[in-house]
Amino acid sequence: MRVVHSTLTVRQALTQAGLVPIDAQVLLAHVLRVGRAWLVAHATDALAPCDVEAFFALARRRRDGEPVAYLIATREFFGLSFAVDRSVLIPRPETETLVECALRALPPERPLRVLDLGTGSGAIALAIAHERPHVEVIGVDASDAALAVAIRNAQRMKLANVRWLQSEWYEGLDGSGPFDLIASNPPYVADSDPHLAEGDLRFEPAGALRAGPDGLTELRTVVAGAPARLVAGGTLVVEHGFDQAEAVRALVAAAGLAEPRIVRDLAGIPRVCVAIKPSSSQAQRKSHLDSTLLNT
Repeated sequence: MRVVHSTLTVRQALTQAGLVPIDAQVLLAHVLRVGRAWLVAHATDALAPCDVEAFFALARRRRDGEPVAYLIATREFFGLSFAVDRSVLIPRPETETLVECALRALPPERPLRVLDLGTGSGAIALAIAHERPHVEVIGVDASDAALAVAIRNAQRMKLANVRWLQSEWYEGLDGSGPFDLIASNPPYVADSDPHLAEGDLRFEPAGALRAGPDGLTELRTVVAGAPARLVAGGTLVVEHGFDQAEAVRALVAAAGLAEPRIVRDLAGIPRVCVAIKPSSSQAQRKSHLDSTLLNT
């Protein structure tokens, strides 16, 4: 840590950055390679001119709207630190709800198999692999750049129970499977959604966000392909938009999955759909009941 005579102290630099305090603190701590608590304890310390220059350069980019996660190339998710760049979606707190749902469906100590579709940085796949070391996880993404980020994260975390596959959704799986659980946070923003031109979304990869005129194109693919690749009693967990719960529930029902349940995130927003592939006996009973109802 270089601290020499300068016209700016830690406190002055933070004040002059023109950012909300949390963003300024994160960026300065990144430049100085210290924790945010250090900034509080050393508020009157002078900063080296090169550190001031580097900090203000990042602050300018943040004022222009670039996400903090991309500026520091790191994002925390489910208690783990993930490397991120502009080839991957930034992991968000609401997606932790999906991981929690997946973990509830994966008993510890059992050698189960999990498929993560559209893995991006590997956040979902690696969070599950970290919490369930006996589970084999396959992370799939169509982007080789995204997979490179996921692989780096797996190597840094020393998680060996994950492997990676470049594929457009299910297309490249061949004989892989069946799976005990399929998880996915696919693109689910409608192409015309004005939010795509606002905030962090302007900088994130469009292919990880846009999903056709109604935002359901990729969700249709993920849900429709799940039953053929799940074991009987296997679980599908998918993230969706705040206003898509009923549409996703209908997709799940059309695919023949059972017990659809919508789970709200910490903000109280409907965020994740959980559904089960029924056993053959359950499917037969449902078919019989449907037939009986049609004939009454």
